[in-house]
Amino acid sequence: MAPPVPSPSQAAENGRTPAPPLPRGWQTPVPAAAGGFVVAPECRQGARSPSLLARSPAPLPKAAGSPAGGWPPPPREGPGPPAVAGPRRRPAMLLGPWLVAAAAAVAAGAGAGCPVLCTCRGQAVDCSGQRLFSVPPELPLDTGNLSLAHNRIASIPPGYLACYGQLRALDLRNNSLAALPAGLFLGARRLAHLDLSYNNFSLVAADMFLEASGLLRLDLSHNPGLRRVHPQAFRGLAQLRELDLSYGGLSAISLDALEGLPGLVGLRLGGNPWVCGCAMEPFLKWLRGRIQRCASDSQLAECRAPPEVAGAPLLSLTEESFQACHLTLTLDDYLFIAFVGFVVSIASVATNFLLGITANCCHRWSKASEDEDV
Repeated sequence: MAPPVPSPSQAAENGRTPAPPLPRGWQTPVPAAAGGFVVAPECRQGARSPSLLARSPAPLPKAAGSPAGGWPPPPREGPGPPAVAGPRRRPAMLLGPWLVAAAAAVAAGAGAGCPVLCTCRGQAVDCSGQRLFSVPPELPLDTGNLSLAHNRIASIPPGYLACYGQLRALDLRNNSLAALPAGLFLGARRLAHLDLSYNNFSLVAADMFLEASGLLRLDLSHNPGLRRVHPQAFRGLAQLRELDLSYGGLSAISLDALEGLPGLVGLRLGGNPWVCGCAMEPFLKWLRGRIQRCASDSQLAECRAPPEVAGAPLLSLTEESFQACHLTLTLDDYLFIAFVGFVVSIASVATNFLLGITANCCHRWSKASEDEDV
């Protein structure tokens, strides 16, 4: 806050000429915070990187012959020509530190300015298509929509979103991300839309989005190296409505990963090399049960293996397709198999015996024929 203007009595006691009051309209109170939200001390400007606006205003240069406070000396008493009245510029001199202090307070509340190479409009910050290798070090604290798409970002620092509680949409598509740091969404409680498509993810780890409990839409499509989704990958996303896992490298997915999404109404699975073996049956049964209230591209999702069902849509497989997975043998079945095996063994022995006798008879007959010829 700017230093208060001394009252006429206080100035007189200090031996200074009273300063005239500021004109109406200059005494504007400095807002406590921008955007109507409280800024944590560690998120104020200057706490994460130095800023010129965060510095205190430099003191005014002291005029020659003035006392330590910088005020002009009082008028000299005694005989002499009266002082000529002229324009008084002290209010203009006082206006400088007031404006700088006000700008510093506003900057501390609103955060850093628009990052270099980015475009800021209202609460939207667009840094897409700038060939960035790292995320901008600081953003305006009231950022609500952040786009970092179409860059070359390979990693995000831990705690990067801790100070941006107003963030609702984050676009990170078409980058080089292979993982997200733990606790990335710790401060982004209002995040509703997250786009991680066209990256290099190979695993959706457990509790990867646990802090982003307000997510409504999550896009993980077009990650060709995505091979596995942890059973606890989407834990905490009870409000998630749309999930896109299309065009990845998934051959199977655990049912536990999807059962914890009660609000899911949109699911995309096409373009993955699904292996429709016996382990796939619980997931397909769950999918058939939700297809009436869950928009899905399951007709585009096809089996890649085994060869008997290659190319078949997922939903074309019925319970009869997995009937062989539920075959169980009883004691009678085992006895029948044992009996058949015994009979086959006896038949084999008998067949070998008959073949041996036949071969022996043929040998004797041919030998007898040779003796007669001699």
